[in-house]
Amino acid sequence: MNNLKMNTHAPIGIVGLGLMGSSIATALILYGQKVVGLSPVNSKIDSEAPDRIKKSLAECKREGLTKKGSDELMEKIHFTAEYKDLGECWLVMECVVEDLITKREVYSKIEDNVADTVIITSNTSAIPISILQNNLRLKNRFFGMHWAEPAYTSRFLEIICGEKSPVETGEQLHSIAKEWGKEPTLVRKDIRGFITNRIMYAMYREAMHLVENGYATIEDVDRACKNDGGHWMTFCGLFRYMDLTGLKAYHAVMKDLFPELSNKTTVPKLIDDIAKKGGNGISNGVGFYNYSKEEAQKWERTFERFSFDINKVSLKYSEKTSKI
Repeated sequence: MNNLKMNTHAPIGIVGLGLMGSSIATALILYGQKVVGLSPVNSKIDSEAPDRIKKSLAECKREGLTKKGSDELMEKIHFTAEYKDLGECWLVMECVVEDLITKREVYSKIEDNVADTVIITSNTSAIPISILQNNLRLKNRFFGMHWAEPAYTSRFLEIICGEKSPVETGEQLHSIAKEWGKEPTLVRKDIRGFITNRIMYAMYREAMHLVENGYATIEDVDRACKNDGGHWMTFCGLFRYMDLTGLKAYHAVMKDLFPELSNKTTVPKLIDDIAKKGGNGISNGVGFYNYSKEEAQKWERTFERFSFDINKVSLKYSEKTSKI
């Protein structure tokens, strides 16, 4: 029986205030949503959440995403370390590390402190929702909500139904997400990686195959991606692009190209070697590219600026195409 309730005037709980949890909190606050931000562990990154969120809100005002000041907007969020403070929430979002044991402990504590009518979601991008929901007492209350980073400049959001998630509730969440400024996707049938990650990881695998086998350098692949797909994907997506540029041509190419694409099931050596040596990209300066501290900070700032700019361009054409 589906007795889940959606009182959108009540707060939304966010458990885990790392980079992603803070970003989601910022996105919700921008649209007037009350938030209870819970830090389940006493970590440095969680303790930095208030300053991180306030800084992001100030940047959103400078970019014209809101007319309200960060101090006024920060009144929408209550920070806590107590699970009992989730009691008034209608929806609780889990944003902790991608570890099943940790998530299981978090779900148990959430269920002990909220009503049976409260919806619980996970921002996981790696673990199937049908696996996670089996760790709950009330399995039908559980859904996936997969956000993009930064959540406050992206209109992306995947809502995923697990095997025991009522699709009609997923449809209601899909409608509510539009009120948060999103153009959400509803994944009606659970699958590992959901939609966007399955598409993106197919690209990552082929990109590494091309580099490992000497067809192109890392720089070549990055240039090709940003100057082709990077130009049109934010406008229309894959299927619309094939319609716009001649469907039959793609049909002809697929017959010969598909058998040649990489279908390896092991992690590519290119990324395996870097990760096993501790490389983590700009966070420690070691990745597919190497970064000085100054270069890493510059890339981070530039990506933030780009996210605001591309959001404005994408929104402009989204509004136009919605009227076609």
